[in-house]
Amino acid sequence: MGRKKISIIGAGFVGATAAHWAAEKELGDIVLVDIIEGLPQGKALDLFEASPIEGFDSRVIGTNGYEETKDSDVVIITSGVPRKPGMSREDLLEINKKIVESVVTEVVSRSPQAVLIVVTNPLDTMTYLAYKRSGFPRERVMGMAGVLDTARFRAFIAMELGVSVEDIQALLLGGHGDEMVPLPRYTTVSGIPLSQLLPKDRIDQLVDRTRKGGGEIVNLLKTGSAFYAPSAGVIQMAEAILKDKKRILPCCAYLDGEYGLRDICFGVPVKLGAKGIESIIEIELTEEEKLLLARSAESVRKSIAELKL
Repeated sequence: MGRKKISIIGAGFVGATAAHWAAEKELGDIVLVDIIEGLPQGKALDLFEASPIEGFDSRVIGTNGYEETKDSDVVIITSGVPRKPGMSREDLLEINKKIVESVVTEVVSRSPQAVLIVVTNPLDTMTYLAYKRSGFPRERVMGMAGVLDTARFRAFIAMELGVSVEDIQALLLGGHGDEMVPLPRYTTVSGIPLSQLLPKDRIDQLVDRTRKGGGEIVNLLKTGSAFYAPSAGVIQMAEAILKDKKRILPCCAYLDGEYGLRDICFGVPVKLGAKGIESIIEIELTEEEKLLLARSAESVRKSIAELKL
């Protein structure tokens, strides 16, 4: 059988930290790719030198080319320019479009059976671009956003209630950005609906903080954007695929009629397993939630239109 292979394109903070989580979980051998000479090689060697201490048997190599990515099981695309203070995700569109197109071309020619997970912003738009350019079936191209957004929501709820993060389950839909649609109705603490534990105005404040979660970190760091939680999120998805876990996670997926939406990549709950997105789960929504979803879809569509594909 041999070990699984995970290629991570982009060895910046998100890519390198994703490699760290993946190596520690022994998900497979890791290839870290970046255009900056020495950067992926140095980070890969450093990470591998931690293996005797942490006791993981994952090979980690760094490279400036794509040959070593051949026959990857999962390819994680983090390359692109991160947000700086005052920049919207949309400002990144033109720069990151060129980067993602070239990465997808290189990756697909060498790993035609891989599952692609996109992390580059603007997330929904770049996932759509990767789907269109790869020619892969929609099951094998997805974006990481919902796992991160629900993690932020869950973290804020845990802080608010003073309870373990492990007992909090949350769900959200929509585009990755200020128009995302958290669903407090589907959010529970050890099975207890959140509405029984917090008043509506507190829940609304936590929802608002979740929407702006990325920006909050950009403003604090001043010279970069979040990387611990985003990289943990993408590795949770990779693990579900590599171990065929059939996890129900919110992911950015290409929709073809689900939720009344077509030809758009959008955050929805999916079942993640060895085939990638094994099914898209449609949940019942209130009229108000449907309205918020439509607004979110509209903003994603605008961004996709700017790709001029």
